[in-house]
Amino acid sequence: MLPDRDSQTYAEAVLTGEFGVSRETLERLRAYSELLAHWQKTTNLVAPSTLANLWTRHILDSAQLLLLAPQARTWLDLGSGGGLPGLVLACQLAESGGSIDLVESNSKKAAFLRHVVVTLQLPARVHAERIETALPRLAKPDVVTARALAPLSDLIDFSKQLLKSGTTGLFPKGRDHAAELTEAGQHWHFSYRLHASRTDPGARIIEITALS
Repeated sequence: MLPDRDSQTYAEAVLTGEFGVSRETLERLRAYSELLAHWQKTTNLVAPSTLANLWTRHILDSAQLLLLAPQARTWLDLGSGGGLPGLVLACQLAESGGSIDLVESNSKKAAFLRHVVVTLQLPARVHAERIETALPRLAKPDVVTARALAPLSDLIDFSKQLLKSGTTGLFPKGRDHAAELTEAGQHWHFSYRLHASRTDPGARIIEITALS
């Protein structure tokens, strides 16, 4: 299955119109989507049922994160999988001079990430290891993110040392975001803001700005 052309056309219009994405960045995103569709034939990078809506369901959804932290120079994506949001952010950061670290323990997915980074010359570093192994060796980023990886409470646990030291957390969540916030609040004390998703009216992006 290939990405739907109507979905791509709509997403590209939003990216260039509302998000201010340049022609060069859009070309990188197109190349990334083609590589993902090719590798998807042999490696499960995204849920097969979502590939047709790759541009709206995944790429546009990931690209909106940069709008919430436009001044951030360094990013960290936990459990990068097929590069969502990590490789999308890397395509965007290539123009601004920022960079991102991608942590992915699955060797096949890490190989895909590396292939895209090298092929498109993206400002990203791939760490093919578990999160708890990689984090102690990485420099503190401006923003840590993760998409479709784990419940919010677990994401806070993974990144607690970063959040306590001033890193901002941006975690996209679906329609169960309120329940995840309630559950996380039973284990952690943190300050947060909710941002409406531009791709799903029921979803939210949880911004964590302090953890104690």
